[in-house]
Amino acid sequence: MVEIGKFNTLTVVKVVDFGVYLDGGERGEILMPKEYVPENCCPDDEVKAFVYFDSEDRIVATTEQPYVQVGEFACLKVVAVTSVGAFLDWGLRKDLLVPFREQREPLVEGKSYLVYAYFDRSSDRIVATTKIEKYLDQVFPDYQPNQEVDLLIARRSDLGYNVIVNNLHWGLVYQNEIFQPLKIGQRMKGYIKEVREDEKIDVALQPTGYGKIEGLAKVVLDKLEDYGGILDLSDKSDPEAIYKVFGCSKKNYKKALGTLLKQGLVVISDTEVRLKVEK
Repeated sequence: MVEIGKFNTLTVVKVVDFGVYLDGGERGEILMPKEYVPENCCPDDEVKAFVYFDSEDRIVATTEQPYVQVGEFACLKVVAVTSVGAFLDWGLRKDLLVPFREQREPLVEGKSYLVYAYFDRSSDRIVATTKIEKYLDQVFPDYQPNQEVDLLIARRSDLGYNVIVNNLHWGLVYQNEIFQPLKIGQRMKGYIKEVREDEKIDVALQPTGYGKIEGLAKVVLDKLEDYGGILDLSDKSDPEAIYKVFGCSKKNYKKALGTLLKQGLVVISDTEVRLKVEK
């Protein structure tokens, strides 16, 4: 059975001048326009295709990669607001609708929002919603410490960043354990620190054994290389200046410099840090 709003592996039924028709089962034959058809495509070949509705609400297939599939979360930009709702750019020709009833607050053209895409069976169309909470934490968080997981950076909080874990659960990355720039909507790997008794999930960006000081030391080393081997932030620099560049406390920065110094990688003066040897 074809899954609307997702990638499907479908069989080519026939080749025509304007594309190919794919076997869509109960949905009938599905057109893949010529510009998306793989080279030398023939009947009985299998094609991996994303299936959705075009501007005339016909089912079509494409090899283009959307920014989100049905059942997933993503941070998408509003490209238009009309009488039926807001439309999001999701990487395809036809924009993705967020009906007014699915907007937590009125969406504004030009801004980006975290949304969940789903197939609305009542209207037989793919839509998105900003009311994402009802799609999270619906199953028990059965994770093990240090388990690798997929993260979507969702929003900032007083403690750090809220993230979506494996497209299923809310998680939290604490601010004092972040040693790299993060962007809302960014996808990355993470590691389970702990599932607490209240089923809240603490997440780290590095696995256990790759400690935060080692992680920060690497960030400092990378920054030194980016700046030609000289960084005008020493262990005596102002804490605010350190936080602005690395997002960490002066105490942790000094420990990171100490790690690099012990490894013979840097030379530290009152006003700067210099790269001593190649990484």
